[in-house]
Amino acid sequence: MAFLKNHKGHPTAAEIFKAVNRLDPRSSRATTYNNLRDLVKAGLVREVAVEGRAGRFDLEGMRHHHFVCDRCGNVEDVDWYDVPKPASRSLGKRVVRECQLIFRGFCAKCARRTSR
Repeated sequence: MAFLKNHKGHPTAAEIFKAVNRLDPRSSRATTYNNLRDLVKAGLVREVAVEGRAGRFDLEGMRHHHFVCDRCGNVEDVDWYDVPKPASRSLGKRVVRECQLIFRGFCAKCARRTSR
């Protein structure tokens, strides 16, 4: 969790393991992955699902949405705004735990390459 607090961006589990392992070579990949899973379950860390790529992790805190680049897979924060709630009758007996809004497209860097 300390790594995520001090890291800007949205690292993968493999990137987190590499960084933690550099600081403590005794750390194992399984422990790192299990800790991430437990932090997500506890609501302290959010996993940002990136289609076809490794999930990215983000420390829960300031509310924000995400933008995922289709080309490079970069994940960026997008300022929060309230999303309309679905009509309760459309949910039936479902209980919503959370809603993640993820924008997809080309980041500024990839958009410049595309427009050339």
